[in-house]
Amino acid sequence: MASERITLTVPGPQGDREVGLSSPNRVLWPELGITKQELAEYVIAVSTPFLAANGNRPVSLERFPDGVVGEAFFSKNPPKGTPDYVESVMVTYNSGRRHPQLVLTEPAAIAWAVQMNTIVFHPWASLADDTDNPVELRIDLDPQPGTDFSDAVPAAHGLRAVLRDAGLEAWVKTSGNRGIHVFCPIEPAHEFLDVRHAVIAAARELERRMPEKVTTSWWKEERGERIFVDFNQANRDRTMAGAYSPRALPTATVATPVTWEELDGVDPAGFTVRTVPQRMADIGDPWAGLLENPGRIDTLLEWWERDLSEGLGELPFPPDFPKMPGEPPRVQPSKKNPENWTEDGQAR
Repeated sequence: MASERITLTVPGPQGDREVGLSSPNRVLWPELGITKQELAEYVIAVSTPFLAANGNRPVSLERFPDGVVGEAFFSKNPPKGTPDYVESVMVTYNSGRRHPQLVLTEPAAIAWAVQMNTIVFHPWASLADDTDNPVELRIDLDPQPGTDFSDAVPAAHGLRAVLRDAGLEAWVKTSGNRGIHVFCPIEPAHEFLDVRHAVIAAARELERRMPEKVTTSWWKEERGERIFVDFNQANRDRTMAGAYSPRALPTATVATPVTWEELDGVDPAGFTVRTVPQRMADIGDPWAGLLENPGRIDTLLEWWERDLSEGLGELPFPPDFPKMPGEPPRVQPSKKNPENWTEDGQAR
């Protein structure tokens, strides 16, 4: 028997498009009974702010053929049969390999992604017309065991102050889980590695100001009950759930932009696929105009150079990255045998 299929009429800049949706009654979030059709209707409802935050840039689709309780996989390249209104751009990955990556530019493209069983959207920090130079500085404030969202809130305010001291204005959103994402629009004048160094400089300054509350320690055994300032989210091809993206959690939460004024009273569990459209209707998009006044990371890069001169060097990269210049040993501290390493971190 052929699976049930419906057609959605999706308005867009080129007029209405017809997007087919197979198995519209498939339940994606079993605890809530949210179906594939309901998810498609959600992304269409929030498509304007969604595209403002995530559109016109490389994006990875996290796909769940059996809903959030099933296995997931990532799609970066346009699959066979991709419609012509779903664009792509050639990107360079950390390995040096080049390949086309998906780009979403209109509401029908987001609806098509849902047809492809996408739940979480992971946009790059750079735009399609210049994929090598980010337009956003991104920092993930990640609560560690013993801490939660309420502990990340003062860290976010502290980070905002640090970034202001560096001449940057920060914007904030929930991660859709326990953490907080802080973004700064920046001029696309620096490559990813420079932006990563700027993030590390900001993270170290925050750690100096709030040493009991935050940490830049890459190794979990060294973090303690503090908020981890995840500097590695600034790397090329490292992404986090985009603004207005659902999360693959039982409660169908959404990574949701908020104002700094409302952050202290936010309950991130209250932002879901079912509640965010009404929030949009009531208050609009807190991230409207995010990229209109980009700043520069010059001051943060000066801080990076200052820290280098004081002996604070490179920090670890993710394990799937090639070994990078100046990177410390990729060995868990508790398992590191000092006899096997030189003072500058090289294997003997």
